[in-house]
Parts: sequence; C-alpha cells; structure tokens
Amino acid sequence: MSESTKTCYVLRHVSFESLGLLEPLIVQRGFSIRLLDVPVTTLPTASILESELVVVLGGPISVYDEKDYAFLTDELKILEGRFRENRATLGVCLGAQLMAKALGAKVYPGRAKEIGWSKLQLTQQGMASALSAIDQQNVLHWHGDTFDLPAGAQLLASTDVTPHQAFAWQNTAMALQFHLEVIAEELEAWYVGHAVELSKIGIPELRAAGRTHAPALATHAKRAIRAMLDSLLGAHAS
Repeated sequence: MSESTKTCYVLRHVSFESLGLLEPLIVQRGFSIRLLDVPVTTLPTASILESELVVVLGGPISVYDEKDYAFLTDELKILEGRFRENRATLGVCLGAQLMAKALGAKVYPGRAKEIGWSKLQLTQQGMASALSAIDQQNVLHWHGDTFDLPAGAQLLASTDVTPHQAFAWQNTAMALQFHLEVIAEELEAWYVGHAVELSKIGIPELRAAGRTHAPALATHAKRAIRAMLDSLLGAHAS
C-alpha cells in the first residue's frame, strides 16, 4: 500500500478531546486521518479493522456503561478484532480502558478520581519505551476509572493513585490512561465540557497548572509520540 493511501481511523467520543499533538505527527507519516464521532456515527467496522492505525480517544463515560451507550460494544468488538490481527492501535484514557477490556481485563472505578497534573512513575519497561521521553515531566490526568493489567501486557507507568497508567501489548498496541496529546490552547474547552465534574475542583488552579505544564510537556511529548508511532508501526512508519 502506498504512503498516500495509509489510513488512520480516530474514534472520538467528545469533540473537545481531540488528537491534539498526535495529529501533525501522524500526518507527517503519510496517513490520511478519518475522524469518526462514535456516538453519532455508524462505524465502518471492516475498514477500521483493516486500517494501518487506529487511535481511540477519551471521554467522560465508563467502559462498563454499555447498557446506556451501546456504541461501546461496537468499539470493543473492533478492538478485539484488531488485537487478533496484531494491528497498530493506540488508546488514550477511555480508549486505554476499552483496550484493557478488549484484552480481557477488568475495568472498574478507581479508589479516587485523578484530575490534574503530576509526574508518572515509569517502570523498567517504561524507561526502555517511548515514554522515557517524558520521564520527570508533569502529564495531565483526567479519569475516575482504572483497569487490571491485561494478560501478556507490559506495565509502563504508574502513579500513587492509579497503579496501571500505561501498558504495551505485542509491540502493536499501547494504552495511555493519561493525556499526552493535550495542547495548552485547547484546555479551556475541557474546563467547560467537564464543568459538572469540576464543580468541586478549583478551576483557576487547574487552569494555572495547565498554562505552566502543557507548554513544558509539549516538546517531550512530541518525542514520545514519534517514538511511540515508530514502535507501533514499525520501520515503514517514517
């Protein structure tokens, strides 16, 4: 398949949680991006299963809310199919939780909501992975759920609140519970979109932290994302 016909399907759940820093780095690798707003789209399952890369983004719902959000079942089936074929897949936050469940792991409420900026604790495998580029950097956490580590997965990162923050599986899948992709200028939309969830959190403090940490993270995050894409896609990615 030629460089010009490579396709990356992006499964988005809310409009303000975008690809962010991921988008230009995916495009630079010759991909055409197909953005699908999952809640209001009939997913082209066969095309997504066969595409060279799939990115599953975050959202303010839970994987175990399938009775209320039937589209989650469709996403899980797609991910299960991609894992059977070892196709490159990246998940962020809800996307990571969907990946964990599709790989047979349990997803459930964490012991506390983790919203804000803090450093990760990288495992030995994490330090040997793309995430080494963000060692000692503050990243954005925005989740209340967590997951068990899927069988055969490598744990890459933890925090005190959430032991399972990132994992890699079969060299073709990576799941990130945190948000490496965020762009400082887009965060204001998060504060509006998540206003109910933030009712007991100091938005001015969160905003100030975002203004400090998001620009500082960006250079390191781009290095991590480039290395992540190289790892997921193999030598033909560059």
